[in-house]
Amino acid sequence: MSRFQSVDRQTGYLLPPSLDEWLPQDHLARFIVEVVDRLDVSALEKAYGGRGSAAYHPSMLLSLLVYGYANGVFSSRKIERATYDSVAFRFIAAGAHPDHDTLANFRRRFLGELAGLFVQVLELAQEMKLLKLGTISLDGTKIKANASRHSALSLGHIEQLEIQLRAEVDSLLQMAEQADQSALPDGMSLPEEIARRQDRLQAMEAAKAKIQERAKKRLDKEQAEYQAKLAQREQKAKETGKKPRGKLPKAPRAEPQAQDQINLTDEQSRIMPVAGGGFEQAYNAQAGVDAASMLIVAPSVTQACNDKEQVQPMLERIAALAPVLGQAKQLLADTGYYSAKNVQACQAKNIDPFIAVKRDEHHPTPLARFTEPAALPEDATPAQVMAHKLKTKAGRALYALRKQTVEPVFGIIKSVLGFRQFSLRGLEQVAGEWTLVCLAWNLKRLAVLRLA
Repeated sequence: MSRFQSVDRQTGYLLPPSLDEWLPQDHLARFIVEVVDRLDVSALEKAYGGRGSAAYHPSMLLSLLVYGYANGVFSSRKIERATYDSVAFRFIAAGAHPDHDTLANFRRRFLGELAGLFVQVLELAQEMKLLKLGTISLDGTKIKANASRHSALSLGHIEQLEIQLRAEVDSLLQMAEQADQSALPDGMSLPEEIARRQDRLQAMEAAKAKIQERAKKRLDKEQAEYQAKLAQREQKAKETGKKPRGKLPKAPRAEPQAQDQINLTDEQSRIMPVAGGGFEQAYNAQAGVDAASMLIVAPSVTQACNDKEQVQPMLERIAALAPVLGQAKQLLADTGYYSAKNVQACQAKNIDPFIAVKRDEHHPTPLARFTEPAALPEDATPAQVMAHKLKTKAGRALYALRKQTVEPVFGIIKSVLGFRQFSLRGLEQVAGEWTLVCLAWNLKRLAVLRLA
């Protein structure tokens, strides 16, 4: 008698297998299906015209995408293949196999509706008593765009290429005018070579026009900042009766600079410095994370590599959640977000800011850790009051939550889930995909919290 169990792949099932028996009861795929089925997807359903063959239900396609992103499967082709290979994907698709075009079109078509579904998931988390807005940790991370930084051209390089291409076109035209063209290499077609260079020249002209348009928008913003600085100096001179010290603010330049760049693959992405050194074609993904649950409550994407201008937009997103999730109480952010204007903006929204003024020492002395700062004068500014709170023991303990909430979320999304590059292009599409990533994270996190 054999000591091993028999392996029989030929005998069919006596009764049809049940999908419900394929996965454990606490499997993430089950939870995602249950949550998505509870969401109001009527806006997605109405978008279907009802013509042609019956379409896959939006809830099923959304569940496939969310489960894929929650497990590091971002490609529509890989998700289609997983509906054959993976028990969990097969369970979500109920034995169907949506092709990759269907999945990709669904993702691209309904990215704008994801923001509403994202809020519905947060409402569900509140109903489950797993989310209550209190302390929000804010941070950003650079995520690679679906474009190479080698596809980026600066204005100076474009102008040099134009000179080179025009010279090549002139040379080719001269060769075409010669009666004897027997010296041409085999396979060389002068009309094709000329047309190829003329197409590149047209692309260069279009790129230059877009760089100049960006320069005009930048001028409007820099001019407003310049005038504000001048007004501030004049006000200070009136109050003190003395000429303010320091150099006058530098007036912005209207014309584009030689180093201004545009990427020919994804023109809305930007060259940004990345962690560990170097530069990459990327977007700056922002997230406001609830410190108690580590759920993302406010995702966004910006083209600015600097975080200083992202506090106000994030406050607006948090304020929009207040009628549904309640009022946030504190905002934690690192020194990249600090400015006196951002401190005042937080206070205007009745949110207590804890934004680092400067980098703290990694190994403070024992005396510094257990002593309280001296009292502030009565005429202290809001920024000084906040800096004082950060030096107190209670303030240091609260600010320490930032590093153990939002930074681990980014670390898991990028290193565990493997989401390091956007699949889509353009700021609007990228922002929708980031919302999908954050939605997948929230559902995966909720699945853990409900079992805790």
